Amino acid sequence: MTQPIPTYVCVGSIFLDDIVYPDGRTSMAVLGGGGVHCAAGMVAWGERPALMSTWGDGLPLSIWQRLERDMDLRGAVKLPLPQIRAWQVFEWDGLRRELMRVEQVDPFIHLPAPDKLPEAFRQARAACILRYAGGFMEWRTAFEDALILWEPDQHYMLPENAAEFRRTLPHAPIVSPNLVEAALIYGTDDPQEQISAMLADGATIIALRMGESGSIVASATQRIHIPAVPVTHIADQTGAGNAYCGGFLVGWLRTGDLRQAGYYGAVAASFTLEEIGAPRPPNPAVRDARYAALMGG
Repeated sequence: MTQPIPTYVCVGSIFLDDIVYPDGRTSMAVLGGGGVHCAAGMVAWGERPALMSTWGDGLPLSIWQRLERDMDLRGAVKLPLPQIRAWQVFEWDGLRRELMRVEQVDPFIHLPAPDKLPEAFRQARAACILRYAGGFMEWRTAFEDALILWEPDQHYMLPENAAEFRRTLPHAPIVSPNLVEAALIYGTDDPQEQISAMLADGATIIALRMGESGSIVASATQRIHIPAVPVTHIADQTGAGNAYCGGFLVGWLRTGDLRQAGYYGAVAASFTLEEIGAPRPPNPAVRDARYAALMGG
C-alpha cells in the first residue's frame, strides 16, 4: 500500500519539561521540545505535520497518544534510553534556564539521522529543520523538492560557530534565528544590522524573532515588522519561537507573501504563550480572528 505523503515535516526533539516559575510553582512532565512546538505551530493552522524525532523510556502513554492524534509519527524513533527531560527555570525578568535531568542528551538532540527518513516523507512540500549547521546540511539534502526553513539550534548559536553559520546561510531558503542568537553571531543587537549582515552572507528569506517585540521578516527587497499578537495572560513562553517557525512555514507555502507568512507565525506563537507546554489545536474562529486583527492593523 502506498504510504501517504505529508505536506510538512518537522525535524526536532520531543522533550518532557519540568517548569519552575519565579514564585516557586511547578508544572511537571509537560510536553515540549523544539520539534513538537514547531509542529504545534502548523497544527494551529489545521495541518497534520510529520515529526522526525526520537523518544525514550518513560514517555507517558497519554503524551504519545496526544502526539499521535495531531501529528504523523512514522518518523519518531524509539531509543533504549531514559526519555530526555529538563528543568525549565524561569526568573522574574523572563530569563529561562534549561537544566537537563538525564545523562544521555546528545542522541535525543542529534538523532534520528536522515537515513531514517521514511520514503514518503522525502516528497513533502515543506520541512522545518531544527539543527546545528552540519546537521542542517545533512537533512537539507534528504528532501527532494521541499521548501526548507532552518531554525538554528539555540545551543549552536555562539560566536565560535559564526563562520560556519554564515557559510551555511546560502543553503537555507528560509532562516529564522532569534534576536539574541543573531547578536552572538554578528556582534550587534541591532535587528536591522543583523538582517543586513545575513542578507550579505547569502540569506534569501529571514524571519528574525524578537519575542514580545514581534519579528522582522525580510528579503533583499522587503523588510516588514510583524507585531506580536497580544494575549491577556502568558502562561509559558517555552516554544513560542518554534511555533512561530512552524506557522511561518505554513503561511509562506500557502501565500508566498512575507507579511501574511509573518502573521501566520505570530498567531501560532500566541497560542503557545497561553498554554503550559505544547498547545492543543486552537479554536479556528479565535485563530482566524487574531489573523484578521493583524491584517486589519
